[in-house]
Amino acid sequence: MKETPEGAEIPSHVLMIRAGLVGQVMAGAYSYLPLGLRSLKKAERIVREEMERAGAIEVLLPALTPISLWERTGRREAFGSVLINFKVRRQNREVHLALGPTHEEVITELIAHHVSSYRQLPLTLYQIQTKFRNEERPRFGVLRTSEFLMKDAYSFDTSVEALGRSYDKMYEAYCRIFDRCGLKYLPVEAESGPIGGDASHEFMVPSENGEDLVVVCDSCEYAANQERAETGERKTTKPEAEAKPLTKLDTPDARTIEQVCKTLKCKPHRMVKTLIYLADEKPVAILVRGDHEANEGKVRRVLEATTLELAPPETIEEVTGAPVGFAGPVGLKVPIIADHDVAAMANVVLGANEADKHYVNANIERDFKVERFADVRNATEGDPCPRCDKTLTMKAAIEVGHVFKLGTKYSDALSAKFLDAQEHQQTIIMGCYGIGINRILASLIETNHDDDGIIWPMALAPYEVLVVPLNVSQQPVMELAEKLHDELQAAGVEVLIDDRDARPGVKFKDADLIGIPLRIVVGQRGLDAGELELKWRHKSDAESIPIEGAVEELTRMVAAARDGEQK
Repeated sequence: MKETPEGAEIPSHVLMIRAGLVGQVMAGAYSYLPLGLRSLKKAERIVREEMERAGAIEVLLPALTPISLWERTGRREAFGSVLINFKVRRQNREVHLALGPTHEEVITELIAHHVSSYRQLPLTLYQIQTKFRNEERPRFGVLRTSEFLMKDAYSFDTSVEALGRSYDKMYEAYCRIFDRCGLKYLPVEAESGPIGGDASHEFMVPSENGEDLVVVCDSCEYAANQERAETGERKTTKPEAEAKPLTKLDTPDARTIEQVCKTLKCKPHRMVKTLIYLADEKPVAILVRGDHEANEGKVRRVLEATTLELAPPETIEEVTGAPVGFAGPVGLKVPIIADHDVAAMANVVLGANEADKHYVNANIERDFKVERFADVRNATEGDPCPRCDKTLTMKAAIEVGHVFKLGTKYSDALSAKFLDAQEHQQTIIMGCYGIGINRILASLIETNHDDDGIIWPMALAPYEVLVVPLNVSQQPVMELAEKLHDELQAAGVEVLIDDRDARPGVKFKDADLIGIPLRIVVGQRGLDAGELELKWRHKSDAESIPIEGAVEELTRMVAAARDGEQK
């Protein structure tokens, strides 16, 4: 396609459609066309090779599952409308089914039926299978769809220590996979699993069009997703400003930070937000600066709570005496935890625990007490690094993989047990490891393109070499082009010939758009001179090589390029 397709928002989406890799069936569903399917299969092959190398065994699980599996683990409710489920008639009964958005339930039930002894463990199984999720806002091409291809692996171990070994194998396999695919990726700390510790990592590809945010330190290489990222120690621990008299002001219908700032003519960083949570069903107040966002994972860890959720409106009114939007710490009778940054604030604006009222010039100690200061918010640009004395930066990124320590959540729910060496029954300890195969392609294109089209590495390119005869009506030109094609193919090179009766400019444009790494041009002028023109897609200038011995030389070049990518 010459023009940008309607609705395509980011380069990978535009180029995958224009280059004929995919065709859109509907929002969130794409057909893979011949070129795109070749690249997709290459990504699959790399994933399979590295999974096998790491000791994982391939299976294939059904996409169609009974709804009862999801009910047993509680994930029917947790997924909500994302879970695609429906009822079908089978003879005289109705059967309720779901399309798998992931396969923890299915694989765990399989293990529960077939594993009974510690002698059968450890075991890691994987598959490459289509997943289905009712994505309410499909966008960005194959990056956010309702149907996608995932490699999901699951490890089954007898102990936390054994899980650590399985986890490390998968982590290392992921690094090899993304290296081989030519991705510039960043492993980042993610939210821990139920076992605790650094039990989860995401593999992110930095991209300006990424939907996720990662926090990095360019000095010490600390990296984490925003949900997990810590913030370092602050130098200022006490407010320096002189305390002013506490004053209560009218703020009619001003419930949000933006509305209060507009009413009182103040800035968000001069405000303190008071959030009421239920931690293990008990109310607690969390204070963060007005321009910051509370981080529920951090709050849960600080409180050592098993469950954490924002309190419902009726609980907020019971605790504060005011409707939602006017909560504040003054006079609260529940535990109060404040972010470190709040300790350095003076004369702040906060809710007055009264409808349509806020305090100005509130100060810690004089007006309210804080039980504990802790890191309970999302990290932001410029925060101090938790590992060194530098500052953090934020980067947009695309998630392509995730390794995660599950623990016993699913094995408990689905009775996946084993007998240990003493004949005692124990629960199998699990890990899960996912890679979005489609996302590998999209993130590669997103970060490897120019104004003319895709720039593929050899590893994922639909073909390695493109032979372009300039004039297909000239018999000597076509004879040489076909000879090159056939001999290169026989030598193990993946080669495509553009035998269309089209102008050279059209062929060159399409070659750049598709992005095949090495282009060989066959023309009558070169034929007369005994030369072929070759051009690497990632280079601006073309070069010439003799026709004599060209197949051997081109085969050597391709082999060298493959080896260079592997290194």
